[in-house]
Amino acid sequence: MARQRSPHPVGAHLAPQAAFPRPATVHPVTGPIGPRLIVAGTHSNVGKTTVTTGLLAVLTRRGFDVAGAKVGPDFIDPGYHSLASGRPPRNLDAWMCGPEAIRPLAGRATSGADLLIIEGVMGLFDGAVDGTPSSTADVARLLDAPVILVVDGSSLSSSVAALVHGYASYRPEIQVAGVILNRVGSAVHEALLREALADQPVQILGALPRDPRFVWRDRHLGLVPVIEEATAVSTSLEALAAAVSEHVDLEGVVRLARSAPTLRADPPVLPSPQGRSRVAMAAGAAFSFAYTDTVEALAAADAEVVPFDPLRDDRLPDDVDGLLIGGGFPEEYAARLSSNLGLMEDLRAKVAQGVPTWAECGGLLLLCRSLDGHAMAGVVPAEAEMTGRLTLGYRTATLEQDCLVGSAGAQIRGHEFHYSRVTPAGDGLSLGSRFSTRAEGWAGADLLATYLHHHPGGDPGPVGRFAARAAQFRRQRSARPGPSRLGAG
Repeated sequence: MARQRSPHPVGAHLAPQAAFPRPATVHPVTGPIGPRLIVAGTHSNVGKTTVTTGLLAVLTRRGFDVAGAKVGPDFIDPGYHSLASGRPPRNLDAWMCGPEAIRPLAGRATSGADLLIIEGVMGLFDGAVDGTPSSTADVARLLDAPVILVVDGSSLSSSVAALVHGYASYRPEIQVAGVILNRVGSAVHEALLREALADQPVQILGALPRDPRFVWRDRHLGLVPVIEEATAVSTSLEALAAAVSEHVDLEGVVRLARSAPTLRADPPVLPSPQGRSRVAMAAGAAFSFAYTDTVEALAAADAEVVPFDPLRDDRLPDDVDGLLIGGGFPEEYAARLSSNLGLMEDLRAKVAQGVPTWAECGGLLLLCRSLDGHAMAGVVPAEAEMTGRLTLGYRTATLEQDCLVGSAGAQIRGHEFHYSRVTPAGDGLSLGSRFSTRAEGWAGADLLATYLHHHPGGDPGPVGRFAARAAQFRRQRSARPGPSRLGAG
């Protein structure tokens, strides 16, 4: 039986979490990994986020404390999970964090929950081109988790049997135990699909009808973040929860999750306390890309994380010892950002005063002189522009000099995913992949501005060093005479 929770409308109290990933606790605990399953797809865009979010929503409404997580580096899909479940967004990325980090991260995600529902990435077996464990199947193996395969039935009838058979038999160690058919056209179409699958040893757990209310708006990096569409997504979640409740065998889903053996997970890897500091972290519609694990790593390092919205706040928070500006969609709001002259001036002043500043991707664009012709903060001597070319993939970054997050020669794993270009590109880091290496970014004792997104789940060292530098800055600031608010005069 699930622990009883007070039912609430889906997404009724979750907008702040979509804007800023607040941790569950300052020092997150990791317990045994209990009931769990993975929602995988035959390929991208089959409806994995729809099915995962719908399951989280309806099971939460039925009194379960259900946690969600996303395989891979994606920032956006976990926001939908959080909206549906009321728990912090989580990622399980075996490439960035290492296979050995997956159980601790899963234990952190599911701590205190009745069950864990993990959304896969791309197709079930798709992963990094270098062969490093990273696919949904790899995570399923690492967690000994049963898999529900989402199949887009919109253009299939009898061929669905061959498709499901292939996925279920390709790697026998991966337990493809259930199927949810998505985008089914009619009752007759559903009957044809079920008849074709009748001889397969995989349980049909549901068939969701095609419904435009379940199609959330896309953008060039995937779905539009929840914070930008909170009202519309909450409305569609109500319809989705009703459809999942009607068309999916929820008892079968829970039974499948409970069939997974209980696993022990080691405690999460976190930085040690580095001394008190106050770190301002960009949030809001233009800068919604942040990992919950980053916030928790900063908290463990004794940093107080304070959000600010570059679209709304004309100054940074008081008494700032560090700045963390993550990714998002600043290009969608370039004119509004440019018109926020007070914030741009404050950013320039804080960086000039030596406030430790870490900017990733969208944050890099904000620190450039311009973005698509709109004036930005001008901290980095470069111009940024949007292009029609997608740059994406996992990267091993080598620091070319001593900087805010490490010593020259140190390596950091991360990923990049953007349609923009910065000219000149910078030379603070070398970003390497299987096929190429290139110089990019700006790095110094108090600055890291790069396209690289870092997840601290396997290596919290860079976050710990950033927090240590922020704490050092705080001590130096406290020793100086004058007003406590930097830049006040």
